[in-house]
Amino acid sequence: MTNILVADDDINILKLVSIHLSEQGYIVFKAKDGIEALEILNRETCHLAVVDVMMPFMDGYKLTREIRKQYNIPVILLTAKNQIEDKEQGFQAGTDDYLVKPFEPKELSFRIKALLRRYDNQSDEITIRIGSTTINKMSYEVQIGDKMFLLPLKEFELLYFLMSNSMKVFSREKLIEHIWGIDYEGDDRTVDVHIKRLRERFTKITDDFQIKTVRGVGYLLEAKRS
Repeated sequence: MTNILVADDDINILKLVSIHLSEQGYIVFKAKDGIEALEILNRETCHLAVVDVMMPFMDGYKLTREIRKQYNIPVILLTAKNQIEDKEQGFQAGTDDYLVKPFEPKELSFRIKALLRRYDNQSDEITIRIGSTTINKMSYEVQIGDKMFLLPLKEFELLYFLMSNSMKVFSREKLIEHIWGIDYEGDDRTVDVHIKRLRERFTKITDDFQIKTVRGVGYLLEAKRS
């Protein structure tokens, strides 16, 4: 499933976009302002954000900058303006695309699909490095200094996900959803088992990162500060 965040203080736009994207098979999370949007991003994994420029409490430019600081997802800005200065400000904030109101829902769908393809291609090639630790999604290898490790698939995917989202806390349920899938019917304690194995593998080898337990919440990967 692909989750999309739509942030707009116009209820009619929220409803229109939500209905159209839901018909396309997307899961839509709706926010009426930038603060609510960040709260949703903090608890839900979204793959793309559609953000209105003019919103109360936090405008679309500031929200886009906050998304850029914390998440590696594409952003489409919606605006009623069509001035070059507004577009410039949007791209400086870090938006990937720009759509002027009023717009055809189909055009939004085309742009969403194009951005998701582009980000998928980038993520397929991405290599994450923390200190002397490198994790390669293409080869499923973890390299620490001159040592190479090949992990069981789920251990690798769990480590890769946590490293991709370092310093962010995830519940067992959320990790199950991302790594094992929403249809997984096993015990969510399987997360604990895999975390334990990762700690046993790497705790004595490197201090580049630590997988910490956040009591009553879940787990986070803490990257060593340089």
